[in-house]
This record gives sequence, C-alpha cells and structure tokens, in this order.
Amino acid sequence: MGRRELRSLVAPFTVAAPAGVRIRGRLRLSSADEHLLTVLGEHLGHHARVDLAERVRIGRVSVKDNRRAERKRALTKVSSSRWAGAITRASEDQYQLSLRCLFDDRASLRRAITKIRKRVAVPCGQRVGGVRGYPDRAERAQKQYRLQVLTARLAEAEARIQAGHPAIVVGGRRLAKTRHNLADAGITEAEWRDRWEAARMFLTADGESGAPHGNYTITVDPGDGTVTIVLPAPLRHLANAPRGRYRLACTVTFNHRGEEWLDRVTANQAVRYDITHDPERGRWYLDASWSSPKRVLPTPVELAATGARLLAVDLNAGHLAACVVDPHGNRR
Repeated sequence: MGRRELRSLVAPFTVAAPAGVRIRGRLRLSSADEHLLTVLGEHLGHHARVDLAERVRIGRVSVKDNRRAERKRALTKVSSSRWAGAITRASEDQYQLSLRCLFDDRASLRRAITKIRKRVAVPCGQRVGGVRGYPDRAERAQKQYRLQVLTARLAEAEARIQAGHPAIVVGGRRLAKTRHNLADAGITEAEWRDRWEAARMFLTADGESGAPHGNYTITVDPGDGTVTIVLPAPLRHLANAPRGRYRLACTVTFNHRGEEWLDRVTANQAVRYDITHDPERGRWYLDASWSSPKRVLPTPVELAATGARLLAVDLNAGHLAACVVDPHGNRR
C-alpha cells in the first residue's frame, strides 16, 4: 500500500483588512414615504434589469467596448445622469462577478469529473496506483450517473464562457426556485411576491466627493438626519422639495461607526447609500458605505514579536469557531 502524502502547509500570512465600511440605520417610514420608495425602486429596478440584460448580451469584451456610455445616455432619459451611472456601474459589477463565479464553477466541475473518472476506472473494492475503487457496483453505478450529470453541466458552463453569457437571476436564484416550493418554504404566494419584488428594487446611489454631504442623489443631513432623494424625470411630479427632490418624513441615525460617517459627510467625502426593504420584518433600512484607506499590515513575525493576544477564527459551514491564542498559536 502506497504512502499517503500529507498536505503542505502554506507559510503564515496576514489577512488583509476590509477595503470598505458599511453601516446601517433604520428608516421608520410613513405610508406615503413607503409608497414613494416602492414606486421609485420598481421604476429604477426595471431599467436596471434591462441594462443588465443588455450587458450580458454584449458578452466578454474590453472595458472600452462594453458600450457603457451609450447605455448610460439611454438610461438618463428615464432617470437622471447620476442614477444612470449607478445602474450601469452595478450592471458591470454584477456581470464581472457572475463571470468569475462561472469560471470557478468550471474549475470545480473539472476537479470533480477527474476524481470520479479515476475511481470509476478502478474495479470495485480494489486499489490501483493509490486510487481506491468504489465499494460496490451500486455505488459505482450511481457515480457513473453523477459523472454524466457533471459532464453535461461542464459542457453548459463551457458554452456560457465561450459566449460570455453567464446566467444571472435578479432577485436571487434560490428565491426564484422557492416560488415552486412554497409549502416546503412555509410561505404564501403573497409573501413570496413581496420578497421577490423587494429583492428586485434598485435604490442605490453612488457617492461623489465634493457633492453636498458626499452624495447628491441620496443626501443625509448630518445635523438632523433628514433624508432627501433626487427623483428620476418621470417621477418628478411626486417631489415635495425643491429641484425635484423628495424629503422623507422620518430621520435616520447611524449608531455603529457614526463618528466616522459624520467626519466624511461634513467634509463632503463620497458616501454610497443603499435603501433596502425587508418584507419579512416589515422594515426599511438605509446603508451607508465608503472605502477605507489602504494600510501597511504587520507581518506574522512582527505580530508575534509584540506578544499581543490574537483572535484565531476557524471558518466552518454555518458557524464560526474562535479562540484567543498566544504568539506561538497555542490556545490561552
């Protein structure tokens, strides 16, 4: 029996710090405000899905050939220049993320197919060249069927990569499949519809340095926490504030890292805002996010030399395991 090789350990390294900050505050909306945000989110969400579909049709091209300027001009007619910029940026980010996921899926399928093929080639209950066959013919037959399924999935992934058309479900594939299994999910069709429509709304405004309080489209006043939103051209008749703006009747407060947010908005530094709706809890939220400055991280040797107490985190499926360790990696 051949010796089993042990995995080689990777040299210790320092995990990079988060590249950005995201904080959340609750919006206690009136019925009129909730109706306005729903209409706005559905209007922008519709055009965002149209733009994403167009981006997928364009396929894998260089940045200069993705026709973003042309798409932005078309969106500006039904929204505004800033809303159009946020939509086209989100479409590009979603497309590139889906494409990377497609490449990862192809690599995973190739590994699985190679592993099964090696084991299927070995007679049941035997070992050849360090490769162990399946215990019995029944399991071997199941794996052969599994091999056919994976091969078909790989062919589909290869075709999508070749065409540059990843499959994207706005609102989430899992939620879309839940529509056909409402009883198992324990929800009604109306509850599913509320979640589906909430997930497909688009209420994202990119920050802009130099703009009032860091964002011209969605502005939060640092003095009293009032929120104002620039409405798209087709919805300007719903404005209740000058220059086509709508002011929410409620205010927002950021408790976590609120001082950092306040420093940015008072200096008119860029802050991105996302308005989201949680129909399960009947709540609306406003998320603020911004990029963090890059810092030079200490090496593992430098961290050990300080003698500082470190928190070790083990990533598992569904939970985290954490403990305090000393500079040598031993638990304290």
